[in-house]
Amino acid sequence: MREDRTDAHTIGDVTDAYDPPRPWIHSYAPGVPEDLPPMRGSLMDLVAESAADYPNAPALEFFGRVTSYAELAAAIERAAAGLRAQGVRKGDPVALVLPNCSQHIIAFYAVLRLGAIVVEHNPLYTARELRKQFEDHGAKHAIVWSKVARTIQEFPDDLVVDSLVSVDVTRGMPAPMRAALSLPIPKLREMRGQLTERVRGAISWEAIAGYAPLDASVPGPETDDIAIIQYTSGTTGDPKGAALTHRNLLANAAQARAWTPDVARGEGVVVYAVLPMFHAYGLTLCLTFAMSQAARLVLFPKFDPDMVLKVTKKRPATVLPAVPPIARRLLARAQEKGISLAGTQIGVSGAMALDDALVVPWEEETGGMLVEGYGLSECSPVLIVNPVSEDRKAGTIGLPLPGTECRVVDPDEPEKDVAPGQPGELVVRGPQVFSGYYGRPEETERAFVGGWFRTGDIVEMDEDGFFTVVDRIKELIITGGFNVAPTEVEIALRQHASIHEAAVVGLPGKNGEDVVAAVVLDEATEIDEEEVREFVKRILTPYKAPRRIVVVDELPTSMIGKVLRRQVKERLLASDD
Repeated sequence: MREDRTDAHTIGDVTDAYDPPRPWIHSYAPGVPEDLPPMRGSLMDLVAESAADYPNAPALEFFGRVTSYAELAAAIERAAAGLRAQGVRKGDPVALVLPNCSQHIIAFYAVLRLGAIVVEHNPLYTARELRKQFEDHGAKHAIVWSKVARTIQEFPDDLVVDSLVSVDVTRGMPAPMRAALSLPIPKLREMRGQLTERVRGAISWEAIAGYAPLDASVPGPETDDIAIIQYTSGTTGDPKGAALTHRNLLANAAQARAWTPDVARGEGVVVYAVLPMFHAYGLTLCLTFAMSQAARLVLFPKFDPDMVLKVTKKRPATVLPAVPPIARRLLARAQEKGISLAGTQIGVSGAMALDDALVVPWEEETGGMLVEGYGLSECSPVLIVNPVSEDRKAGTIGLPLPGTECRVVDPDEPEKDVAPGQPGELVVRGPQVFSGYYGRPEETERAFVGGWFRTGDIVEMDEDGFFTVVDRIKELIITGGFNVAPTEVEIALRQHASIHEAAVVGLPGKNGEDVVAAVVLDEATEIDEEEVREFVKRILTPYKAPRRIVVVDELPTSMIGKVLRRQVKERLLASDD
């Protein structure tokens, strides 16, 4: 056991050698360890060990079609042989542009089996967005959804890939469902058109998956090899590829297992993949944590509450990774249709603040827990989570995971700690923290201070070690010399009876920036701006109240439902021109 440090939080330099106190360990739930042993092996061990221990247990479920762990392990070896035949070698970046489907998991691990690097992409990105990322990582091999293949084929000559593998997701469905989709019925034909299209000039996934298993003599990856390049969301600047090693991702999966000691390993554990697996959050909890638990991973190509509820009636989730809008929609639909969510054990919420107004009805309906967590792509991604126990604190993001060290520093002098209880920038280190951005040494150098990663988030830590996010540094609004945190204003606005959702940004004004809010109304068709401002002033200091309120039909969000303030700001600026 590490020696407990009870002295005051030292105001000192942030260096590799500094060993800060960890008050949060005293708030851990029973059974959660303080630290974890060093990581060894690779991500390939996750599937291999589950296949050895539970060969006949269901690994994947896609529209009712089930793949066992033994079948998954064999499929990975065959696909790895197919990719090797196409020229994929150790260290090569291989682009994956896929929705949630069985082929995604097989392709992910097949690339890793060769010691190559997975580069995940959003399959709904525009051609321009995809080109930007391909220009950055330079992959010459791509495994893509058939609906996206033409976009890749139309890249300029300098981005042409050597091998393009097209995936028809319907081939992962049960045979009767595939047959139904081929019927000459307009509705079914339309559905098939949304899922797949014919591709010329590409290699079919079936051709890759049909090889004999890879020769065992072909070496696999090592612990410190890069496993994936995970692009940041780009909400505060140009997307950058975070290079995450096998060690980073193994550590985060192990930390997630340690955080949930009551979740038994093996058959009976069910994880819902409603979040896209190309996103760091969905990737860790579905592609690595679920596989390490020998869980049944139920795959949803997109979030559809009716589809999720259909599965819930048969097999409730042991772990349901989500974001507040998904949890809110699922709960509302379940109540509307009279379908019970009982048996859903652990809901994990991330990406945005979790409101108590959602937690209480969710836990009443499920009989389980809904806890908030926090992370970044650069950290594999999870850093901090509320305990899965009655000791969690609503309104906070929780406690650092085992082996994770956190400090709160002055953002203007990031080598200095702030006084205890004061807000400051969160800096972190731990086994899940990346070592740098792919091909960007200068960006990497700016991201660290004395060996600690700068998150760019302003937080506060209480006496029990629970952290609360105040806001992003780059999204703070400076008005009249005062800093305004958008999240704080948004929370106040959402308490107004007529406002359903809000996004707050800073726009150019006479005193630096004006606080401007874009709001989506609940049922009202209009609002009294002055009345709303007075409402906010009863909750917050007057200078934080929006100077202007703009009613919009909807707010732009990412694939996981996070409001994109940058896009809100761009739209408001455009409307002012």
